[in-house]
Amino acid sequence: MPLQTPPLRGLHDERGAKFTEFGGWDMPVEFDSIRTEHAAVREDVGVFDVSHMGQIHVTGPDATELMQRLTSNDVSRLHVGDSQYAAITDEEGIVIDDTVVYRLPNESDEGAADEDGEATYLFVPNAGADESTHERWITYRNEWDLEATVDNRTDEYAMLAVQGPNAAALVDDVIDEDVAELARFEAQYATVDGVECWTARTGYTGEDGFELIVPWSAAEDIWSQFDCQPCGLGARDTLRIEAGLLLAGQDFDRESNPRTPYEAGIGFTVDLETEFVGREALARVREEGVEEELVGFQLIDRGVPRHGYDITNTETRVIGTVTSGTMSPSLGKPIGLGYVPVEYAEPGTTLQVIVRGQSKKARVETTPFIDTV
Repeated sequence: MPLQTPPLRGLHDERGAKFTEFGGWDMPVEFDSIRTEHAAVREDVGVFDVSHMGQIHVTGPDATELMQRLTSNDVSRLHVGDSQYAAITDEEGIVIDDTVVYRLPNESDEGAADEDGEATYLFVPNAGADESTHERWITYRNEWDLEATVDNRTDEYAMLAVQGPNAAALVDDVIDEDVAELARFEAQYATVDGVECWTARTGYTGEDGFELIVPWSAAEDIWSQFDCQPCGLGARDTLRIEAGLLLAGQDFDRESNPRTPYEAGIGFTVDLETEFVGREALARVREEGVEEELVGFQLIDRGVPRHGYDITNTETRVIGTVTSGTMSPSLGKPIGLGYVPVEYAEPGTTLQVIVRGQSKKARVETTPFIDTV
């Protein structure tokens, strides 16, 4: 099957980007170097093309109930312009995906905020998950006989992420409206050169920043408005690891590494006061506790931890597996994430990581590894 291409593919190619396959998409992995792009986001500002992320639109009289029953957080708390991080879980409480849910103005009222009537939502599945997620929403909507329209709009919109300590100033210069006063996880429609964009103070780097959902046809013009360092998926990965943020398909995977939100360290996304698929299983997990937890660690010996490397205790017994790892550009130290039994999860605990056949000393650290906003 041919790879999907973002609307900015031509501009990235002209800029000299190197590309990689990710979630079925042909995406830029770096423009200059991962270190250069990483530093730009930590110290100044950078812009990412994240159009590989899905866009699922849900509206109608029963939209809130459908979203409430298929995501783990409390959607009913969202007012227009709010967003929340949530998990999508199966009947056993296993994380299928993690997502951000936005409450939009009601389209039926010319964009006006309809707080009391039917609601409109946009949520963002991870790369390559939009079709299966759309199908899941349709299947459950029909099974529960709910009145809601569910549209997969991934091919209609591009998504840009402007991130870094100077992101707010840059976005404020480019966008016509004042969005600098938005709090974290708040959003609004705003215009760039006359084009309306959903603009949210969210991100995946640990830094301040904004994510803009823009019409596919206007993506090139809007990207060109942001005069800063373009960044690829390589820097996005090193940044999110330093921030202790999960990567779907790597730090959890329903098939190869099934985990509950409590094991994956995102139990804060679970509201057991709501009714959703997987709630009963997660209530039992909450009561009984977990046997393993995702932890951050730093290698004390030379080496770089990578996905799939074994984690052992000091007696060389394998107790876990590295899910993500890198040489931290900000810290100059090798860091990683992995699941270990709870008795090894306390910060300061000594572990070993098998790097290319050699045992390397490691220490459990508190995440995020860096100061985040």
